[in-house]
Amino acid sequence: MYIDSRSNSDPLRRRLRRLTRQERIEEAVAFVRQYHRENDLDPALSRQREREVSTSLRRTGHYEHTREELAFGARVAWRNHARCIGRLFWKSLEVFDCRDITSPDAIAGQVVEHLRFAGGNGQVRSAISVFAPVVGDAIPAYIENRQAAQYAGHLRQGGGILGDPLNAEFTRIVTSMGWRPPEAPGRFDLLPLLIRDPAGHRHVYDLPADSVREVDIRHPANPGFAELALRWYTVPLVSDMILTIGGIDYPCAPFNGFYMGTEIASRNFVDHNRYDLLDEVGRVLGLDQRDALWKDTALTELNRAVLHSFDAAGATIVDHHTASRQFLDFAQKEQACGRVVSANWSWIVPPQASAACQTFHLPMRDHQDVPNYYRSRALDAQHMQISYSTIQMSRWRWRWRRALRRTRAYLRRRF
Repeated sequence: MYIDSRSNSDPLRRRLRRLTRQERIEEAVAFVRQYHRENDLDPALSRQREREVSTSLRRTGHYEHTREELAFGARVAWRNHARCIGRLFWKSLEVFDCRDITSPDAIAGQVVEHLRFAGGNGQVRSAISVFAPVVGDAIPAYIENRQAAQYAGHLRQGGGILGDPLNAEFTRIVTSMGWRPPEAPGRFDLLPLLIRDPAGHRHVYDLPADSVREVDIRHPANPGFAELALRWYTVPLVSDMILTIGGIDYPCAPFNGFYMGTEIASRNFVDHNRYDLLDEVGRVLGLDQRDALWKDTALTELNRAVLHSFDAAGATIVDHHTASRQFLDFAQKEQACGRVVSANWSWIVPPQASAACQTFHLPMRDHQDVPNYYRSRALDAQHMQISYSTIQMSRWRWRWRRALRRTRAYLRRRF
């Protein structure tokens, strides 16, 4: 473990949403009502809980979620997040309540356990570990990695970057703090975990080798593809987003789903600011670059290789056509429940064969409903708000179900 005690600034404060006390109360009350309504709980209990959280917020500026509220809020935040195509499985999110874990050492330990749990025996399980919230001006410890598992970007002496260029600055930071890359740096060197404690000190932790499962990428029909020596990890544990529930922000809430093939094959391996491998893939596949469509062929074969390799390793992954159909199922179920579906077209439509996916033709709007996940108030949280349209629709649906229950009870007594 290495400690950087010279860091005094805290970038998290510049990312958090700014709510007035009244706005925080409104979000808290709306969340409590939503929790009781969607779980068919007694309205009297809802009114009592609303009074509790309102009083606590007026007196202290804070209130604590119950374990059940926290789990519900984390799942609804996933359901509301407009950039995720895999929300059909939002109810299956496993929630670890880690609010009493506050030290960097213990947080690092829980992240390792989270990776082991989510990776399992290859079948990736969606999970979130929720650590301490922001209380007043007190900032809790949080993770600075974009993802808990991510590859280094080493600066070459002659210029250029070996590895993932997106992580070049992060690699420079952890190296300056004492992290030592392998003697022979490669394209896929796992970076350590970087945690900033409440005092602003940074702590670096190496991830145990058995906590991150990686898959070697092979093509099912082209043995020469192996010379690229590509690989990727199976659990995308996002660790730099802030979970906001009922006016309370949790800046340390790493969560994971499972990969869609295009995220690795069409973006991570191909984007110009990432591995930029399209030319190399075209070369090993023997494609003629004078052909106007050689890039399309290379992308398709790269996707085929990633899907084949994950399937062969028994690791969960989904292709973009299946994911698009799952998103349509999700949207239909949400509408059947009287809820407005929030979606961001540029994130939901896959980058591969976009027009062949049904999501391409769907009109979408990011409503930025809360609860939700965000990175910065200046970027994706500018207009986060209570979804009053969804609340109104849900209220009428709840009244209809209550009337139906009373009618059935009356008929049973009568006949």
